[in-house]
Amino acid sequence: METYREQYNMIYYNQILNADRKAQAKKISKNKSFTSQEVDIRDYLYSPDDWESVFYTFYFTFIPYLMGATFLFFAVAGADYANFKLMDMSAFLIVWIIGYEIVATSLLLLIFMSYLRFRKNL
Repeated sequence: METYREQYNMIYYNQILNADRKAQAKKISKNKSFTSQEVDIRDYLYSPDDWESVFYTFYFTFIPYLMGATFLFFAVAGADYANFKLMDMSAFLIVWIIGYEIVATSLLLLIFMSYLRFRKNL
């Protein structure tokens, strides 16, 4: 009879411990979420103090353009400079839009990978 009572008490005690662990896990996961993190753009892009607007404008304008021109050179022109010269590169906006889409897709993939790493560390 005594062993049955000890087993019953042990099972009851383990159920209480598991309930407490689940409650604490829910509290931890509610307090720490991926979207509640603070993001500082200065951690990712170089910009000297008091020159942020100039540098960010430069980044916003020329990084997508360079990505678009690189994509056109390799994917459309086949990495041949003679074919690349035949393309109308005066259409700045079209080249910028192509590059913007590439940069945006890359950033979305990096954010998703960061989210997966965050979930793994929980």
